Amino acid sequence: MSEAQYAGAVIGHNFGEFSALSTDLTANPQAGTELHRCADALLTDLATGTVPGELPTGFADMSDHWLAPAIEALVLLMRGEEALEPLARAAQRDERRTALFLCLALAVAGQGDRIHASWLGSAFGDLSLDRPVTHGQRALWLAAARGAYGPAGKIFVLRRLDAVAASPASEPDLWLRALIPDEPSTVVSPALAGFAELAELPELAVPVQAAARLAHLRDRCAEITSARESAPTRENAPGAGDGTGTGLGDLALLEAAQTDRSGEATVVWSEDEPLTVLRQLMGSGTPERPMRPLTSHLLSDLHPGSHPYLAAIALHVAAPIVRSAAEKLAEATQAEAPESVTMPILGHRVTLRPEGPDPDSLGAAEERIVTEGTPVRGRPWAAYGLLALAPVILVVALVLPVLPLALLAPLPAAAGGYLLWRRRRRERADAEYVVKQLSELRELAQGAVWALHDHARESEGRIKTAASDLAELTRLLRRGPRAG
Repeated sequence: MSEAQYAGAVIGHNFGEFSALSTDLTANPQAGTELHRCADALLTDLATGTVPGELPTGFADMSDHWLAPAIEALVLLMRGEEALEPLARAAQRDERRTALFLCLALAVAGQGDRIHASWLGSAFGDLSLDRPVTHGQRALWLAAARGAYGPAGKIFVLRRLDAVAASPASEPDLWLRALIPDEPSTVVSPALAGFAELAELPELAVPVQAAARLAHLRDRCAEITSARESAPTRENAPGAGDGTGTGLGDLALLEAAQTDRSGEATVVWSEDEPLTVLRQLMGSGTPERPMRPLTSHLLSDLHPGSHPYLAAIALHVAAPIVRSAAEKLAEATQAEAPESVTMPILGHRVTLRPEGPDPDSLGAAEERIVTEGTPVRGRPWAAYGLLALAPVILVVALVLPVLPLALLAPLPAAAGGYLLWRRRRRERADAEYVVKQLSELRELAQGAVWALHDHARESEGRIKTAASDLAELTRLLRRGPRAG
């Protein structure tokens, strides 16, 4: 039996849900201090990509804690030496934490290919929609997604996630908002660009919005499934050289690219979960953060800007939900155009049909325009009174006779004439306004009818495009994330 087979037999079963990862080394303070010092030194070696040096004499016997033989086994594994005896001792003391420690430490060291497949199962445990994801599970999830364990590690995580996949009927809008959070709130058909009120009608807006959302969803899925992570380097890795350490000596480099045995950078740790869990396993970490449910992690991974491999895995898990939502969007684009629509034109409701504006509604709108455009002013009694006053003044001036009074007679006549002229000018302006409004009403109504015809022609192309988008999206979802 090989070393890997033996180790797999020792720690190769499921230990269930993880409990708290903090450790208690207070029983022997001196041994605990020495163990922590060695653990810190080991992490520094992992960060710098160097092979760990010799452990202190008597290191394996300094404590009954599982961490001492686990560190001894890790050092031997990284050197390519036999580690059966320390692996067996560590597993006897705490099988679950030993498996988790080895998986994460070897991943951070860029030697994830040294783990045995059964270690992942032992360390990962089972996922459930009813329980939050433990920090250890998320750390392994991140490491596997980033390729720390090769294609087999990604396939392992995918299978565990597939086992608890959500139903396609579970809040599709929530998943779509995670995938395409920046989609526009309204999309206007080019044919209806000049008729905002028409474009806002639900029976016309819904198919346009659905087609645009489906196209955006297809583009986002294509972006996720085709993303290739650029080869990282130690210089461009997050946290490298910027003074932001992890609190364990030179552990700022733990967020830099880790180096495998061939000297090529393999993994970039931009998330701190694997490192945090390792620190907590070794008793050097900060208090645990609250755990999050599985759905929360998946939704977070789907957001634009997340790691491409994490997004690909999350999309694979959410594929049934996304596919179902896409099919509904494609179906929404096929909604038949209504036989008639009613829209406000110049503040009046007019019904539009394919053959033209409805005569009754258009006639009622024209009648209201005429009624509102020609206000009732009554008879011009003031003007008539002034015109009648002029001859009265003239007669009185001749009878008395008072010549200066006769000179005043034209004044009321002129005032009355001005009032009549001003009234006629207002009536003429009202008539011109009504004529202009009636002409504009007919022109807008006819233009809206032509816009509806153009919209109907666009709908045919929109339906074909939506069907093509759905087929492409389905193909992308079936292809799934690349294991390599």
